[in-house]
Amino acid sequence: MTDKKKFIIGSRGSKLSLAYSNHVKNLLIKSNLRFDENSIEIKIIKTSGDIFQNKKISYIGGKGVFCKQIEDELVNSKIDLAVHSLKDLPTIMTAGLCVNAVVKRNDPRDAFLSYSRKSFNELEPKSKIGTSSFRRHAQLNLLRNDLEIVAMRGNIDTRIKKLKDKEFDAIVLSLAGIQMLSLENEVKEIFTTEQMLPAIGQGVIALQCKKNDKETLDILEKINDKETYYSIQAERALLEAIGGDCDTAIGGLAKLSNEKISLRSELFSNDGKKKFEFQSSGHFKKAKEIGYKVGNELLKKAGSDFKTQES
Repeated sequence: MTDKKKFIIGSRGSKLSLAYSNHVKNLLIKSNLRFDENSIEIKIIKTSGDIFQNKKISYIGGKGVFCKQIEDELVNSKIDLAVHSLKDLPTIMTAGLCVNAVVKRNDPRDAFLSYSRKSFNELEPKSKIGTSSFRRHAQLNLLRNDLEIVAMRGNIDTRIKKLKDKEFDAIVLSLAGIQMLSLENEVKEIFTTEQMLPAIGQGVIALQCKKNDKETLDILEKINDKETYYSIQAERALLEAIGGDCDTAIGGLAKLSNEKISLRSELFSNDGKKKFEFQSSGHFKKAKEIGYKVGNELLKKAGSDFKTQES
């Protein structure tokens, strides 16, 4: 921990990020007698992803653009804890840092929002649908190939405003973020995980601290949700196995039941036109091994249709 008396949480400044951080703050207060409203401070840190909102994420540094500045503050002991949306974290952890705890997962599914139609299937051909994700783009194309799918960036409020301003006929967002901001009334339809398998780690709040900060690690252990933690071990290992990044069209969802982890996955070809699927299961303590196995099987199935940027 830092030498300051207050426990400092580093967070992005968006409404959603602050909602996540305040949720974590409340969990910490409930779980530890040393904390109250005044002993925990939330420090807003601007990231590259926040500064360059109109540029494609891969052009400004890839998956780490929402994390790097926050991680720098953590490495330099200016904050005690970094709160991230797990799917924003790069696959390979920054040296000296760790995520040994996560909050109980929110609903990982994707949501359909529209002001012209009540459901996805009611959209007129050539309707313009906005999404920030190549994964969603590929999945939506598989469901219907008669729509115009357009890349969009910005926080949830910005995207909903663009929809209300009729820049799009519909948009697709993470349901977890919508629920965290109490915007459920904006949702017209929730996609099933059979229709759209979520992004790796979708709906999970990651709690990142220094590897050698035993005091903070002990504090976070009290709010760690074990079921979510083992599930994301499998999902993140899958992403690592395929060498995935922010432009990889991959979905993966692990579930834990009766000490058994089940991991479903789908990977799209680089052009987004072919889909490869694999699933596996085993004891939850082998979560990482299951993730690596699924990732390697996907790579075998995809062959030359999928190559990472490093390949």
